[in-house]
Amino acid sequence: MTSTPFRIDVPQSDLDDLRTRLANTRWPDQPEDTGWRLGAPVGYVRELAEYWRTGFDWRAQEERINAFPQFTTTIDGTNVHFLHVVSPEPEAPPVLLMHGWPGSIVEFLDVIGPLTDPRAYGGDPASALTVVVPSLPGYGFSGPTPTPDWGPDRIARAFAALMTDLGYEQFGAHGGDWGAMIARELAVQFPERLLGIHVTMLASAVPRTPADLEGLSGAELAAGQRALEKGQAFSVSGTGYAMIQSTKPQTLAYGLHDSPAGQLAWIAEKFRSFSNTTEDLIDRDDLLADVSIYWFTGTANSSARLYAALTTGWGAPVPLNPVPTGVAVFPDDIGLPIRTLGERTDKIIRWTEFPRGGHFPALEEPDALIGDLRAFFTELGCIRAGHTSREESR
Repeated sequence: MTSTPFRIDVPQSDLDDLRTRLANTRWPDQPEDTGWRLGAPVGYVRELAEYWRTGFDWRAQEERINAFPQFTTTIDGTNVHFLHVVSPEPEAPPVLLMHGWPGSIVEFLDVIGPLTDPRAYGGDPASALTVVVPSLPGYGFSGPTPTPDWGPDRIARAFAALMTDLGYEQFGAHGGDWGAMIARELAVQFPERLLGIHVTMLASAVPRTPADLEGLSGAELAAGQRALEKGQAFSVSGTGYAMIQSTKPQTLAYGLHDSPAGQLAWIAEKFRSFSNTTEDLIDRDDLLADVSIYWFTGTANSSARLYAALTTGWGAPVPLNPVPTGVAVFPDDIGLPIRTLGERTDKIIRWTEFPRGGHFPALEEPDALIGDLRAFFTELGCIRAGHTSREESR
């Protein structure tokens, strides 16, 4: 495989078209006193769309992302875009940072510097990491996948190939949402190559029925009961998007691909409901940078197809993960894992429960996530293990 340097440069005509479409949006009605119960309120989306049209600076976001070395390559017949930031610390282990839906590389922009060069941020240089931040196939600047069968298992194989191409025989992985599932797939398929995985979501450890709480006691039982109640409430009121994207993503795509206001509402509602449901904790420029990437790359459809490509099926038994695993639990996430449940299937060596944050911790609580990633890979003894064979960014 050959990696090609890449820079983002959205044509001005695309920016002009976006603003025209936003100005001409045909807004739907909304019954009184429904708030967020039926989805994103018209007033909220309309105000955000107007800021997107008149105040948001996409060129500044381009400059922000282009400050990092970026590349594209072809793996298994599809394009893969990635950031590759080599730490100045020579023993820094390589780690994949992987987003999910409706996220993007934007999630990690503020954590790359502190992770790769902790010395510059007042941290211990021995905790440095080299990071590779890919856009999932079908997402962002990777662009649409040519076939619909790009599920977590195939993406894991593609990312393993990417790390081989970059010269990393062994590496770590971190992810949330789909990124967490892909990290776990990497551990299952390539245990000899994974130094460890760190995740902010562990679906197999989330209680789904009262039977999952049997054998728990004390504080863990109380936590399990809260997690069960939260999960059951989300199952009733919050999973419709997943059912649509896993069954009829093509039908959904006509609205999202043609209407920026539709794409905005679809994603913005999830950024709120997947985290704190009473207030916005994510900077609106970060949110709009994320939505803009989906819009400009035309990946509403291909990103949603990942749900339809889950070959194991929702809720299917998961294979054992033999790789050292760290789990960071943020209380406002959509699914709250319980350690005892996680230890049935995963080799958990670090478990951290934070007082704040939700589904997008790199945006909501970046310092907490940075600290936990540093601690996890330091605890693994990776920093001084001399385990990598790497090339400079290319």
